[in-house]
Amino acid sequence: MKPCMIRKLYSNPILFAVLAIALASAIPLSKVSRDLSWSYLSSPWTWTATFGGSISSSPSSHAIDKRKRARALIRQAILDPNSTTSDHPDSDYVPKGEVYRNAPAFRRSYMSMEKMFKIFVYEEGEPPLFHYGPCKNIYSMEGLFFSFMEQEKRYRTWDPGEAHVYFLPFSVVVMIVEHLFHPIIRDKAVLGRTVVDYVRIISNKYPYWNRSVGVDHFIISCHDWGPRATWYMRELFYNSMRILCNANSSEYFNPKKDASFPEINLIAGEIENHTGGLPPSNRTVLAFFAGKQYHGKIRPILFQHWKENDKDIQVYETLPEGLSYHDMMRKSKYCLCPSGNEVASPRIVEAIYTECVPVLISQHYVLPFSDVLNWNSFSVNVTVSDIPNLKKILLGIPQDQYLRMQECVKRVQRHFLVNDPPKRYDVFNMIIHSIWLRRLNVRIYS
Repeated sequence: MKPCMIRKLYSNPILFAVLAIALASAIPLSKVSRDLSWSYLSSPWTWTATFGGSISSSPSSHAIDKRKRARALIRQAILDPNSTTSDHPDSDYVPKGEVYRNAPAFRRSYMSMEKMFKIFVYEEGEPPLFHYGPCKNIYSMEGLFFSFMEQEKRYRTWDPGEAHVYFLPFSVVVMIVEHLFHPIIRDKAVLGRTVVDYVRIISNKYPYWNRSVGVDHFIISCHDWGPRATWYMRELFYNSMRILCNANSSEYFNPKKDASFPEINLIAGEIENHTGGLPPSNRTVLAFFAGKQYHGKIRPILFQHWKENDKDIQVYETLPEGLSYHDMMRKSKYCLCPSGNEVASPRIVEAIYTECVPVLISQHYVLPFSDVLNWNSFSVNVTVSDIPNLKKILLGIPQDQYLRMQECVKRVQRHFLVNDPPKRYDVFNMIIHSIWLRRLNVRIYS
């Protein structure tokens, strides 16, 4: 794995201006247009945002025509699944089967994205606060997305006039954890001041933010405070696409415009040798979990009922000597994935990597790529109130159903893999596709 790429530093005063203003003063909230309204139709493929009043700069008719054509192709695929069979005959993978909510529609959408989608990355700002993020530990996908976008050739455009979406390239992890947040003063508002000032800079220089009131702009964050970064500017919170690991619907995550992406714990930043597990016949442990007990509200309940209390449901805070965390996942049929302080858990992807069926125990979590993936086909959902019945629930799953789910875990694995450079249908491209879906179905007009 190559290290995260840090872009060349330029003698640009913007970073210093942003830092100075962020640390020195609070910036008032901007006012969002009262004419904004969301309309959600019957399918996740068809939702629109409409704006009343005049807009100073309209998207090109060519871009609108492309999106119309993409919508028409997807609708055709929904009505006639066989219509996609001629799409990209050279493709090394064709989505099909029960792991998808609608495989033909997904395939047509994905192929249209590859042909049409363009992303403009604002150049303003310098590392480390902008255009850079961590590429290891649980925040790794945030930094890897920055790194891959810097190298991107298929989707990235240097002409903002032809872009469908605009990326605001600031890292919440780097801003807060490493540079701006003082551990004693603990002024969280410094994050908001920095973000608001950055948006003001790009909105004064370019017409695109003001044109759409931020609807065609997006941020990405895997930090718990990712949602907080958008609180300080109403347009960013209500209008822009927020691509978040912490996709908590009880905290105003809105799946009509926001997208969930997976938390992947690359401990040393390496992307190889994470996948594989024992065949089903050799998986001798019914269910396994190891992690902190007092981490959120759900885990204490899990530990109360199952901590080192059952040979089939093996729950540990500290693994006994001689046991390996990943080896235990590789020989377990089911891997317990309770939420911690936040809804997302890296154990979901760890389970998928080790071909262990994830058992999801969470509240208000919008699962990654759920526009496309049928999570019921490769995971088990257990409510918090059913934690005492966990063993009964898992033993009640027929063996043939377990085998189907485990096979689906292996098939869906490609959508959570990190590749450098990215490959078709991998996690980077799935994140891009989530953004594409939301932009594809938004039309800005006066």
